[in-house]
Amino acid sequence: MQVWTLGLNHRTADVSIRERFALDASAVREALHDLRQRIDPQLEVALLSTCNRTEIYAAGANDVRSPVLEWMANLGRTTTTGLQDHVYAKSGHEAAHHAFRVASGLDSMVLGEPQILGQVKAAVRLAQEQGTLGKTLNQLFQHSFTVAKQVRSRTEIGSQSISMAAAAVKLATRLFEDLKSVNVLMVGAGEMIELCAAHFHAQQPRRMTIANRSMERRSALAQRYSADDFALSELPQRLHEYDVIISCTGSSLPIIGLGAVRQAVKQRKSRPMFMLDLAVPRDIEPQVTQLRDVYLYSVDDLAQLVQAGVAHRQQASEQAERIVVDGVERFQSWMQQRSQVPVIQQLLGHAQQVHDAEMVRVMQDLQRGQDVDKVLASFSHRMRHKLLHGFLHTLNSPCPHERGIMEQAVHKALSANTRESGRGQRSLVPSEGEGSA
Repeated sequence: MQVWTLGLNHRTADVSIRERFALDASAVREALHDLRQRIDPQLEVALLSTCNRTEIYAAGANDVRSPVLEWMANLGRTTTTGLQDHVYAKSGHEAAHHAFRVASGLDSMVLGEPQILGQVKAAVRLAQEQGTLGKTLNQLFQHSFTVAKQVRSRTEIGSQSISMAAAAVKLATRLFEDLKSVNVLMVGAGEMIELCAAHFHAQQPRRMTIANRSMERRSALAQRYSADDFALSELPQRLHEYDVIISCTGSSLPIIGLGAVRQAVKQRKSRPMFMLDLAVPRDIEPQVTQLRDVYLYSVDDLAQLVQAGVAHRQQASEQAERIVVDGVERFQSWMQQRSQVPVIQQLLGHAQQVHDAEMVRVMQDLQRGQDVDKVLASFSHRMRHKLLHGFLHTLNSPCPHERGIMEQAVHKALSANTRESGRGQRSLVPSEGEGSA
């Protein structure tokens, strides 16, 4: 059994590429089953899709990176050759190392940001619900959660980070010196919009409004931040009223088009508009950047701002990386134990067969009226010799190499047995819960 991951992120692909691979929860469900159907019905698979990354994690007996790459290329309506420059493919301990860094926020645009851990957990729950997670991937992610928790509690990796929402406020102040004089529009009602609403609300803008399809969600968010709200269908007619527009919805197509923004600019009589598109796929047509007096930024444009304070967090980052390496070693140890399960089961099965056969003989001897003590002594003698026959045969082998290997194995086994005898025996077969959070 081996683990792999293949994906792209904000470092390998800009937003114009990433948006072609972004999937909502419904699309992820379909993708999980499609991957299994196309590649391997027994494949363990999970899919993580955020604004900054789309990654496929898989576990199985065969290397699936090539067919997964073909599947991704088909998803993004491109060729494997065209996709090759933007994806990374990792296996074994490298895949585990990557997964642990992702969950810990070490691979994020915002170093140490906590939201990614929740997104990874949501991806795991989704795979579990769809029946595609499997024992190996479950352990991979359980170890990643443990590592992320240790990074968060033992280091100060997130202490001086600047969030995407805080960066949005900073970017807006470059255009509007005093945010108390501006009207702010939030398009959407998800987690990112809620964070942005909190940060802009703290700046006490003249007016803040929430636009969303769901009346229940926009009303709840508006009430929380003393904002107005309206339906998304009203957006083209209301756009000109706002100086700052932040958009982040789950739409697969742009919801703010060039024509609507051009009309809004005319109605505003050249007063500047700050527009920030945090969605992937994008909510605002990129051609809007062609308009005068409109300052449109994408999620990638925030990269420079959110990296502020990286130097101050370098020491914490190094500590976090050491925690990740330790976590990878623990996961690899679990994987090695799992690889020995068939051999252990075979050994235990052989012992059971010997035992069962000898017990039949014991019962026959007792039924014939033989002395109980002699029957038990004979049973013990035969069991000992039959169970040790293979080991003794190898120790007497004419091949020095075979004898040496067996001698080492025997000494190690006897040493381990001595250590365990004082504190009770534990199961030879590793449980599924070992190493989990």
